[in-house]
Amino acid sequence: MGVRWEDLRDGNDDGALFELEPAIERGTGRAGLAAPDNGPVLAGDDAGAIAVEIRARSIINRVPGESAVPFRWTINPYRGCSHACVYCFARRTHEYLDLDSGRDFDTKIMVKVNAAELLRSELARPSWRGEPIAMGTNTDPYQRAEGHYRLMPEIIGALRDAANPFSILTKGSLILRDAELLAEAARVTDVSLAVSVGSLDEDLWRAVEPGTPHPMRRLDVVRRFAELGVGCSVLMAPILPGLSDSEEQIERTVAAIAEAGANGVTPLVLHLRPGAREWYLGWLDQHHPRLRSYYDWLYRRGAYSPRRYQDMVTARVRQAARGHGLLRGAEHRVPARERDGDPEVTAVPESVIDRQAEQLCLL
Repeated sequence: MGVRWEDLRDGNDDGALFELEPAIERGTGRAGLAAPDNGPVLAGDDAGAIAVEIRARSIINRVPGESAVPFRWTINPYRGCSHACVYCFARRTHEYLDLDSGRDFDTKIMVKVNAAELLRSELARPSWRGEPIAMGTNTDPYQRAEGHYRLMPEIIGALRDAANPFSILTKGSLILRDAELLAEAARVTDVSLAVSVGSLDEDLWRAVEPGTPHPMRRLDVVRRFAELGVGCSVLMAPILPGLSDSEEQIERTVAAIAEAGANGVTPLVLHLRPGAREWYLGWLDQHHPRLRSYYDWLYRRGAYSPRRYQDMVTARVRQAARGHGLLRGAEHRVPARERDGDPEVTAVPESVIDRQAEQLCLL
């Protein structure tokens, strides 16, 4: 069946979240995303990737008060994400649109084409106090749709003109297109940039982040912003239990992060919220079934692994960071509730997995 916001395509408001935006022309090509036909956008179908242009009613979003994240306001110019990361915590948000949190999240991308227009209006309100705004906290603003729609230059320009502080977290190397604009903004306000790189393993990257640039391309982003004097940190996330958490894997990744000139590294262990949990565990059953019992132990109490396991992984990153002169970020343990991210494959004997699960989870 069609989703509830489809009524807007017929001019019927009915209290939905969005108003439909007429087709507009942006960049060349469509970044691999087709325009939807005149029929309804169906949940769970096998159609190819599409971009649904919508007209949002607001763009600066307040984070719920009970959230543990260290920011109060966000901007998300897209809903859904073609990065298709199997672990993405934001998958469940597509269910609010009556779409599924699996393939629909990866292939049915909502594009808020009036984002910059709304942003300038909202920044100009007397009630707005110029608080920091975070981007990339739900879906990536530099996913491939951005190559066509080019929403971010207008958004960054609006924030620059208002001298409003902001941060961006991305896996997309497309952010380099806006490097000079970001440098301009950094001269008038606080700009915080971070790239997500969980590991350098190519096989795991292709398996769990099929729509993202190569991890080394992301480290090129770090290197470029270091050259511009803007600075860029790395969110080493998510570290995947049994797949990217060994001392050798962490050492290799941290060494590359330091060599790229990152101004900090923050490790985060995978967390499995509803929506992402089902999708990720389904992938695990298909590709690494031997690990399923391990994950059942680690995540038997909910979305987060035990504190003891998180502390063990964080200590490994801290040790590697010290060895490479990268202390900022790694010196402070950040709860897994705050963000998300990435991986590498290691052969762990089942006996070791079971024993480690008992040691870490029977707290």
